[in-house]
Amino acid sequence: MIEVRQVTTRREQREFIEFPIDLYKGNPFFVPPFYADERKMFRPGYVYTDCCDWICLNAYKDGKMAGRIQGIIQKAANEKNGERRARFTRFDAIDDVEVSRALFSAVEKWALDKGMDTLCGPLSFSDLEREGLLVEGFDQPQTFEEQYNAEYYQHHVEQLGFVKEIDWTESRIYAPEPSEDEEDLDKLTDFIFRRYKLHFGPSKNAKDFLRRYADGVFELIDKSYDGLYGTVPFTEGMKRLMIDNFRLVISPKYTAVILDENEKMVCFGFAIPSLASALAGTKGRYTPKVLWRLLRNIRKPKVIDLCLIGVDPEYLNRGVSAAFASAIMHMLRDTPVRYAETNLNLEDNYAIQNLWHRFNAVQAKRRRAYVKKLA
Repeated sequence: MIEVRQVTTRREQREFIEFPIDLYKGNPFFVPPFYADERKMFRPGYVYTDCCDWICLNAYKDGKMAGRIQGIIQKAANEKNGERRARFTRFDAIDDVEVSRALFSAVEKWALDKGMDTLCGPLSFSDLEREGLLVEGFDQPQTFEEQYNAEYYQHHVEQLGFVKEIDWTESRIYAPEPSEDEEDLDKLTDFIFRRYKLHFGPSKNAKDFLRRYADGVFELIDKSYDGLYGTVPFTEGMKRLMIDNFRLVISPKYTAVILDENEKMVCFGFAIPSLASALAGTKGRYTPKVLWRLLRNIRKPKVIDLCLIGVDPEYLNRGVSAAFASAIMHMLRDTPVRYAETNLNLEDNYAIQNLWHRFNAVQAKRRRAYVKKLA
């Protein structure tokens, strides 16, 4: 017997958060989110309350926890795009398609009752969170920023009538061997900077970086990401959340900000030390052992995750990407970092896909967003 219940009690909340941790216990590729971060969405005043409705559901088979799913109505995204979409996310289940069917039937009914006509995902509250269903790269280490899932998830979702809407790719990039091409890239950067009166913006530390550039980063994200799949406008709460999440891990060594002659930001990109190896095999809680691993990874990273890149649309065809590629190349050459993980890049975002051709890039994973018409 399969029963689906809306998450309302503290026990059900705990079961919802802990289910994937238990499901993937012993899996070396699964990286849990921070438990404390997942708890936040069940507290009053959560940052997405003003722009989203959502529901969390648990599935039980013969009385035992067997799956979970979250449905989200991103009202700001629907208003921006003129749509009536609901999103699904945090979908996890045992390898039983009937469990998945019960979960999706429940979230589809909720969406229809709310006046929605389409269900898509996996997409969370915003594109700053985990998104996409893993469809390639099940034997690859995941980044902290993205969610692992078993191969059978794809088969379940497609059996239930969902079809592909868009894919993201994730690549592992290494610095190319030293060559004249690198010198040419630096010369090209100098030429572009002189021609358009640009320069790299300085910063002393994380606090200084955020003080100088946080407002410009948010403004440029809204401008450069507008129209990309799954993106939503920033709210003040989202800005505070992002700053809190990156405050302890951001470093000037792994950031690049390009400013014009008026000190206005035209391009930015930043990476963070990979946290995956510190959290793999744990429950995502702040134990002394986890904290020690996190500090070690932050201080002496062997891998960095490329988190966000933004370019002012006016500068897309002015060669600024070459300057940014040069900055990443120096990050990889001038530090002990072995390689960088790109995280999610839309398959049709050719500007970013072409950027990695300058490196020794290996596509490691592919994730997919699905869609299904409900009415």
